[in-house]
Amino acid sequence: MELLHLLQTNNVFFLIVVGIVSLMIGSFLNVVIHRLPIMMERTWRAQCEAFLEDDKAKAPQETDKPKAKFNLIIPGSRCPHCGHQIGPLENIPVVSYLFLKGKCSACGQRISVRYPIIEAVTALLSVIVAWQFGFSWQTAAGLALTWALIALTMIDFDKQLLPDDITLPFVWIGLLLAMSGVFADVHSSIIGAVAGYLSLWSFYWIFKILTGKEGMGYGDFKLLAALGAWFGWQMLPVIILLSSFVGAIVGISLILFLGRDKNVPIPFGPYIATAGWIAMIWGKDITDTYLRFAGLTS
Repeated sequence: MELLHLLQTNNVFFLIVVGIVSLMIGSFLNVVIHRLPIMMERTWRAQCEAFLEDDKAKAPQETDKPKAKFNLIIPGSRCPHCGHQIGPLENIPVVSYLFLKGKCSACGQRISVRYPIIEAVTALLSVIVAWQFGFSWQTAAGLALTWALIALTMIDFDKQLLPDDITLPFVWIGLLLAMSGVFADVHSSIIGAVAGYLSLWSFYWIFKILTGKEGMGYGDFKLLAALGAWFGWQMLPVIILLSSFVGAIVGISLILFLGRDKNVPIPFGPYIATAGWIAMIWGKDITDTYLRFAGLTS
């Protein structure tokens, strides 16, 4: 109880605790980002094999061969180059990377700088959430959403996938939070979830009918539905405009300055996730500023 009281009354201590915990969460997010797509692929492959294969024609070595367990916990983290088991002291967020000078302690191969960057960014964004909302249910919910958006952003960036295992639960969580008015009321949340999904779904089909191409994936619909459920339909215009604006700038820059083929698809999920996080922190301020600038409010 004393710790709880200290977290409530000492804002600096609260932010430090959030930062330290979020560093550890960021380390776990690295695992999620790497393993969840592999787990999804293995599940799809197993389902296809079960559908296509004839039980009588199975080869004995295929049916009897045990499959190693693979999930977010097992096996333990290893060096991708030499297979060295990463110990607890080598797995301290950011600190271990700096101490090891970005190299594996066993083989000396370089470790991607992306790992400590994700850990540090997770901590930074989490501290901003805690600073914005203080010791409240909004902070607890906002931290969970922030961590989910980071994982979704990186998975979509790597694999162009937005896993249902993350997006769908957060649709329902957003609707449940609305029952207590954490970010939005129930009415706004339900309409936000429906409008978020249908807006991108409609754009998808209009674009496909006109061009014969798929402009985005179904995961984008579900992610926007989740954000609509969390923050209500009022925030959807801000999220859509921000994500479109940032996506257009990044896409054009990649084509003009890096020579990226314009026919190569660019994942839209990271921009929706970024816009959703900005809307959570500064959405009301952005909306109020726009209304004042447009002369619609005093």
